[in-house]
Amino acid sequence: MTGSGPKLGVLLLVAVLLQTVVVTITVLHFTTALNSMKETFARSSVSCLTGAELRSVPAARGDPCWQVTQQLHLLIEKSLSQRYQREISSAVRDEVSRVLPSLVMEDSASPRPKVAAHVTGSFVPKVEREGGVSPGRRVQGQKISWWEGRKGLAFLQDVQLVDGELVVPQPGLYYVYAQTYFRHTHFLEEDGESGEEAEDRGKPLLQYVYKKVSSYPVPILLMKTSRTSCWSRGSQFSLHSAHQGGLFPLSTGDRLFVTVSNASAVDMDEKSSFFGAFLIS
Repeated sequence: MTGSGPKLGVLLLVAVLLQTVVVTITVLHFTTALNSMKETFARSSVSCLTGAELRSVPAARGDPCWQVTQQLHLLIEKSLSQRYQREISSAVRDEVSRVLPSLVMEDSASPRPKVAAHVTGSFVPKVEREGGVSPGRRVQGQKISWWEGRKGLAFLQDVQLVDGELVVPQPGLYYVYAQTYFRHTHFLEEDGESGEEAEDRGKPLLQYVYKKVSSYPVPILLMKTSRTSCWSRGSQFSLHSAHQGGLFPLSTGDRLFVTVSNASAVDMDEKSSFFGAFLIS
């Protein structure tokens, strides 16, 4: 019995060694076979592209060559499309910056806020706008309060129109503009013009753009322009257009409005009389 113990241990050791050798041989065999399959697949994939153009794709969709060429073709198209888009965008940006450098922002990560307003003339009964609206003792002219902000050519983008005044939504540098179209009708008499007509012949047509701020009790005059109402004696009416615009720093809550010397003579066609502002920076 004492001699059988060492023999049993030797047999177990030999069995373990044999099992290890078998496992090692099996792993090496499968590894070699897998590498051979990879190499065969790689060669077949490359051979699909040799001697043929990329667009010469076999009709059989199950063919491995068709799959390889199709995927490669799509990858090339996507890469070229992205490259052309970057080149075109860069070229357009360079051209715009050359012609209008103020429209190209230095920091593309922070887009320019879209704050703008363009209000136009709105036809109302002449009785309602006869004499205009008086904006205060220290403001010259008659305020135009019947602007249109939604219909036709008018629009409001993040800007409010309250009682004919544009309310600034956020601080910044704004371009403010205004145009009024005066249409003055003449009443001629057989014996010559009347005294009132003669007085109107030399009266200037004025346009003012004001700004209201919460920290100051009186509106601040931003711009002023004038046209002299001079016309021939035989004409039935005269037309005069007053336009002005400029850059101004504005704060949140500031209000912009337009006054004129004779509100009843303003032709409120949307293409003739308008008023607006937009944020520059």
